[in-house]
Amino acid sequence: MIQLKTVLNCIDNSGAALVECALVIGQKRAAQIGMHRSSLFPRSNYPQADRPITNSRLFWIALGQPANQIPRLGDRIVVVVKEHRGASASGMAGVSAANKVKRGDIRHAVVVRTRYPVQRRDGSCVKFDDNACVLLNKAGDPVGSRINGVVGAELKRKKWSKILSMAPSQA
Repeated sequence: MIQLKTVLNCIDNSGAALVECALVIGQKRAAQIGMHRSSLFPRSNYPQADRPITNSRLFWIALGQPANQIPRLGDRIVVVVKEHRGASASGMAGVSAANKVKRGDIRHAVVVRTRYPVQRRDGSCVKFDDNACVLLNKAGDPVGSRINGVVGAELKRKKWSKILSMAPSQA
């Protein structure tokens, strides 16, 4: 489960190795509006004038997601780069000049893998080995030009086709 202060792997070639979740934003879920009849006093012995108004009227409620919900696959989060993928970590000498992010940078990201099980519409349940994300720029495009590793197929439903096209495989 991803929440604030959770450390995620960054699986693109932007230069970040580990990032920390700082804020959950932009969940691509629309709130639904529906009708709901209040049942506070279903069998009340009060006279009609003394009954609560909510018992006799229909009112509208929002059936959307709560504001503090945990991010799932395809949701946008704000992250802080905790560990930079430097030349010593990968064993290559010329990598540091091509890195696009530095340690301490605050960036937007998309969650592409979670350890929390995801129930799919066909009944199958998918659970990955780690939590991973892909960094985004201000326009919403990936910062890196490659993605290393598998991403969830739920990204297709959330309209992240550019990330899916760069990924080697989907699960």
